[in-house]
Amino acid sequence: MDETVLFGHWMPVQPFILTDQDAANMVLLRGFSRRPDWPLFPDVFGLKAAAIASYPMYRGVAQLVGMEALETGPTVEDRFRVLKERWQEYDFFFLHVKRMDSAGEDGDFERKVSLIEEVDALVPGLMELGPDVVVVTGDHSTPAVLRSHSWHPVPAILWSKFCRPDRVERFGERECMGGGLGPRIPATELMPLALANALRLQKYGA
Repeated sequence: MDETVLFGHWMPVQPFILTDQDAANMVLLRGFSRRPDWPLFPDVFGLKAAAIASYPMYRGVAQLVGMEALETGPTVEDRFRVLKERWQEYDFFFLHVKRMDSAGEDGDFERKVSLIEEVDALVPGLMELGPDVVVVTGDHSTPAVLRSHSWHPVPAILWSKFCRPDRVERFGERECMGGGLGPRIPATELMPLALANALRLQKYGA
């Protein structure tokens, strides 16, 4: 054990615990940055948008792209209640539910199923509001068997009264591979399709 002097006192110094590890070649400064020069959601899509989320990261990103982050409680019911209360004030709502991701990371398959069913039970109340378009999807897959985010594609559903029906009758990974959106679709194509189904795109050309 080495010794050194700190403010006139002798103090023992433990060997550095990472001495035998490889040298670092990067630094991840998550949470430290400058405001990015991103195009704002209202400017790109022409929609007044609100985010209903309790997880801080999603509230922050929503505000960075020009959405208003609405105050909401911790439960899924709270989010749908806020959606109903503020329905007439916005053109677009981003409603986020985090807990299924957490259940997947915990490896708790049964809890993940229960949470998905909890959201399913609230969808009829959403449909009673008369939306033009509904999109349901996720930002990534979190299989309980892996306890982490994964590379697997996530299911996506896009509903409107102008959608052509396909043969899919259940909403899940396997079923959606055979749906009208195709086996895979880039996430960047969802908003143009949603706008088209909401009749908010102007025709160009013929």
